Amino acid sequence: MSKKTKPDVTVDAVEEEFDEAAVAASSGEWGGAGDTRPAKNFWPSFKRLLGLLSPWAGLFWLATALGVGWVALTVAAPKVLGEATNVIFEGVISAQMPADATKEQIVAGLEAQGQTDFANMIAAMEHFVPGAGVDFVRLGQLLLIVILMYFAANILDYLSGYTLNRIVVQAMYRLRASIEDKIHRLPLSYFDRTKRGELLSRVTNDVDNITNSLQQSLIYAVTSLLTVIGVLVMMFSISWQLALVALVVLPITGVIFAIIGPKSQAAFKEQWKKTGRLNSRVEESFSGHALMRVYGREADMREAFDGENEELYRAAFKAQFFSGSMMPLMQFAGNLSYVGIAVLGGLQVASGQLRIGDVQAFIQYSQQFTQPIAQLGSMAATVQSATASAERVFELLDAEDEVPDAVDAPELIPGPGRIEFADVDFSYSTERELIRDLSFSVEPGQTVAIVGPTGAGKTTLVNLIMRFYDVDAGAILLDGQATGELRRHDVRARTGMVLQDPWLFQGSIRENIRYGRESATDEEILEAAKATYVDRFVHSLPEGYDTVLDEDASNVSAGEKQLITIARAFVADPAVLILDEATSSVDTRTEVLLQQAMAALREGRTSFVIAHRLSTIRDADLILVMEQGRIVEQGDHESLLAAHGSYRRLYDSQFAGAVDAVDDAESQTT
Repeated sequence: MSKKTKPDVTVDAVEEEFDEAAVAASSGEWGGAGDTRPAKNFWPSFKRLLGLLSPWAGLFWLATALGVGWVALTVAAPKVLGEATNVIFEGVISAQMPADATKEQIVAGLEAQGQTDFANMIAAMEHFVPGAGVDFVRLGQLLLIVILMYFAANILDYLSGYTLNRIVVQAMYRLRASIEDKIHRLPLSYFDRTKRGELLSRVTNDVDNITNSLQQSLIYAVTSLLTVIGVLVMMFSISWQLALVALVVLPITGVIFAIIGPKSQAAFKEQWKKTGRLNSRVEESFSGHALMRVYGREADMREAFDGENEELYRAAFKAQFFSGSMMPLMQFAGNLSYVGIAVLGGLQVASGQLRIGDVQAFIQYSQQFTQPIAQLGSMAATVQSATASAERVFELLDAEDEVPDAVDAPELIPGPGRIEFADVDFSYSTERELIRDLSFSVEPGQTVAIVGPTGAGKTTLVNLIMRFYDVDAGAILLDGQATGELRRHDVRARTGMVLQDPWLFQGSIRENIRYGRESATDEEILEAAKATYVDRFVHSLPEGYDTVLDEDASNVSAGEKQLITIARAFVADPAVLILDEATSSVDTRTEVLLQQAMAALREGRTSFVIAHRLSTIRDADLILVMEQGRIVEQGDHESLLAAHGSYRRLYDSQFAGAVDAVDDAESQTT
């Protein structure tokens, strides 16, 4: 539960400057690409993704140094082990030779007998002593050195992996923080046009995919690259001919990357796009589950889900097919070079060009060479998946921020809460005009009811008062000051709001009420609860005000939820009170009690009430009747009824029409 958003209470969120890292993440500075627009292809996005790690460059180079030490030890170990093999092989051969002969005599004798290859092999032996046998002392020393080298290498490998993992975790921590900050800087219009499930998918699934992918790939990428370099040096030091055979794998790898890489990137991007859509479908299904059952639309919802699930399946299968084919193809290329090394190495040993221990070491090097390349191929698919997710996250971070408050914005002068609309124009889009030349004023302490058909602009009017949107022309004045020139925080801190759909978080009833004003005492909470009749039902709950509301507050009724949200707004003690169909979820008796409570609590406050049920606004000081963004009538209840205009038609449609329908039904039954 995040306490940074207040969809139905006094808006008192502190708009702070974000730390440099969050700004860098949202502006593209981390990526160093110099372009803050959403990434459109792999390399800019990948470069920006790596840029997320730049604040920890020092740790990265430390991990690299540890990786260099690990590579040096693991690369040198096969050479030492090959020397141990030479000790054994040369010892076995020497034991079969006469001890009173020299190495040169034995070589000459073999050549004289026509055994030239055998003679060349013995001539290449560096520590051959006829009749000496295996030198177990030297063999033990070499084996001990190899064991110590591998032991030290494992320690360095662990330290390197720990350091790189720490970098990734810290970078993702900062990325999540920057996303959280970004969400609170986005205008309300962004959330109006973005599905909640899609937004949640980017914040959760995509960030988790980036985290997991970097943890899997970054740790091995450094060591794999260093291993390739170290192994190449050792292979060329043993035999440049065999090294060239081993390098055959590189052009094959390049072809594999060139063919499969772009296809894999596109497939992963499509997979995460489909994942976001499916999440939106699931979220929609669960949030409206009861209504879906009422209308018997389970089959339709299941069919829609199955369709999108099938699309995700195909996209995921395609992505995994391309990524999964990378490793087998790399291994096939490695096996080709392995066959060539085995054949050519055997010929060189037979001809005396290499010792058998050198070939053994080279075969180990060839495996060490192809294995990191195969890992890099596998990591390429993982990185492509992470980059596809990063593109979606960067699109969120690059979304246009809400226009910031002016640095020299004037302070809000305390006042009684007079509201004035002066020639206000507003539209959500340029294609459709909504509010035009709207002017009216509300005196402090007055209750203003706003009525009209759906789409007339009632909620929009409230959004403008709260400065969720800025007007296109004209001005909205709060105690004589234009709200567009003030800080949003100052404007919203003076305003309390209760929406038609109650919003409660998982916590106690006391905490939910105190959410309106954190400094509220228990006495103030009790006073607000009594005034809104929350106290009437709280005592029937097992823990009273300390009763913890479960997920979606399902352990209280819909009407009781709304009563709690109203109490939350009242405890904030705002100068301006906005009730957007606040009584629509309560029963008739509770509605009457609320009307009485509101009459007392509206004393000294400017109140705006959006209502469809005209019975709830009879006592309003001023009723504004809106149609297509314009005020077509204004006055009190009695005067508007007497005018026989739009208000009278709305009133008759709710009451007179209902009475006529009852009379008709009775006449038909008699």
